[in-house]
Amino acid sequence: MSIPSRTAPAAVAAGAAPRAAPAAPPHAVRLERLSKDYAPPGATAAPVLEQIDLTVPPGGFTCVIGASGCGKSTLLHLIAGLTEPSGGTVEVAGGHAALMFQEAALFPWLSAGRNVELALRLRGLRGRTERRAEAERLLALVRLDGAHGRPVHELSGGMRQRVALARALAQQSSVLLMDEPFAALDAITRDVLHEELVRLWQQTGCAVVFVTHNVREAVRLGREVVLLSSRPGRVAGRWSVPVPQPRRIEDAEVACLAAEITDHLREEISRHGRA
Repeated sequence: MSIPSRTAPAAVAAGAAPRAAPAAPPHAVRLERLSKDYAPPGATAAPVLEQIDLTVPPGGFTCVIGASGCGKSTLLHLIAGLTEPSGGTVEVAGGHAALMFQEAALFPWLSAGRNVELALRLRGLRGRTERRAEAERLLALVRLDGAHGRPVHELSGGMRQRVALARALAQQSSVLLMDEPFAALDAITRDVLHEELVRLWQQTGCAVVFVTHNVREAVRLGREVVLLSSRPGRVAGRWSVPVPQPRRIEDAEVACLAAEITDHLREEISRHGRA
């Protein structure tokens, strides 16, 4: 279930008092007792996520970590509406969230700009000139000025992820879901894109839910880090990150908190191995 978007009336009747602007939603994402089971044909249903309670405030940045197979990607798919929960509720401000995958997943026969324009067309932007201008604006926002006509195969891995980010922003959602988008990149490119993502998050005011295996990456980026237990995934720990942005992955405060969270992650992995 999603919170539907509400459109303010186009005009106020003559003589009538102007209506107050609608209040901002109290949350960008709210999950209550969220569960997901998978039941292969002829097999007993296996729980993947169980009783997840999680709230992301407007403009929040929540990083989700956990062992492989704990249901992190499934959690994003549930928030994005790509799969239905087995129990509980999902609420997303505005009714939809934009999802960015680990792979850029660009259409290779389209240019960088045309990939972004496709998302704009699906959003309902029909004018060709308007789409072109908006795609160029979004590419400039992710520091790809002048790349509209560049073929995808000419772009580096980091540049392709920037195009994918521009395409996600083209969906005009107040919630951005990111599924390990920088995992395949080298350390320097990843560090640069960390800075760019924080800049865009601060500039756009959207809420971000970011899934990663890298604990230091989670602490470097997020306002909050959520640890999921091994399958079935439950919320096993939550940490606020008091270090102000900008912060670096090698900062002492980042390393200290990352070490604490890593100890809890190791305990979760060990517990699963003993089960």
